[in-house]
Amino acid sequence: MLNTPFAINGVTVKAGERATIDLPAGRLYTHTPMTIPVHVINGKQAGPRLFISAAIHGDEINGVEIIRRVLKLSALKRLKGSLIAVPIVNVHGLINHSRYLPDRRDLNRSFPGSEKGSLAGRLAHLFMEEIVSQSTHGIDLHTGAIHRTNLPQIRANLDDEATDKLARAFNVPVIISSNLRDGSLREAAAEHGIPMLLYEAGEALRFDEVSIRAGVNGIVNVMRTLEMLPPSRRKIQKQTEPVVARSSSWVRAPDSGILRAMVPLGGRVKKGTLLGVVADPFGETEYQIIAPFSGIVIGKTNLPLANEGDALYHIARFGDIGEIEAKVDEFHEEHSHELIVSPDSESPII
Repeated sequence: MLNTPFAINGVTVKAGERATIDLPAGRLYTHTPMTIPVHVINGKQAGPRLFISAAIHGDEINGVEIIRRVLKLSALKRLKGSLIAVPIVNVHGLINHSRYLPDRRDLNRSFPGSEKGSLAGRLAHLFMEEIVSQSTHGIDLHTGAIHRTNLPQIRANLDDEATDKLARAFNVPVIISSNLRDGSLREAAAEHGIPMLLYEAGEALRFDEVSIRAGVNGIVNVMRTLEMLPPSRRKIQKQTEPVVARSSSWVRAPDSGILRAMVPLGGRVKKGTLLGVVADPFGETEYQIIAPFSGIVIGKTNLPLANEGDALYHIARFGDIGEIEAKVDEFHEEHSHELIVSPDSESPII
């Protein structure tokens, strides 16, 4: 079945064509226009319409590189359906190396937005009207906050069967079955009946190669599951059966001081494990950071300077810790050495 034309911001992309479109995102004080770049690939044949977005938080840049690599894949010549790629949603934040918009609002707490609301509300409304409302599925790419690193993971509503299928297809070792947050893009998409994944990996303002490789492969896996791309003609990729966590929580600093971290990202911990020590600069007072339950470290601070109450370690609960530890090790081994290769080419995508 032939695909139909696809239009964003008044620009029509016909079946079998691709185009870069600028969405108006207001003006700077200097009267200079700001735009959100959108790249649309409209396949010749009909199929799902998948949006992939990054930098909703302007300092989370791993996703920008992930989308760049995805758009270079030669397999997209045989795309069924439509791919809507938005590598930089929060352009203002990216320019300023900031998570937030100039109005100090978090764009990912401003959905579905309002046409006449705050700057954040207006951009959220624009994204919903032009991108989300025209899509059937979505993947939003994130990293940890500044000075924090996240283990590659998918966060999704696993109570929805379609979403659960895509989350497992993404092929990362950890899936967090998380609740929808008020004002988030994921919540707004769910209200439109759109299955959506949130990929978390790496640290703000930094590229992490393992996280980027896993993100590219994950998006390709999802597109193959949706039958937007043909099956790989290369050796079948080993599929990691992910382990699902239903809860996670941050361990916080009991007092201010200098942190000596003792457990790495992805580390297995048991209840009572010593995660680190916070001490004053003289070492006269020390506070032990103890794991409150058994699990795997899926996020941690990279900053050794801690204020009382700062989030230090993010631990996810798992029933079988040994199983998830083995999967994390296998995942890192696989993505640390592989090249991202187009299914139709022997050349790596770099």
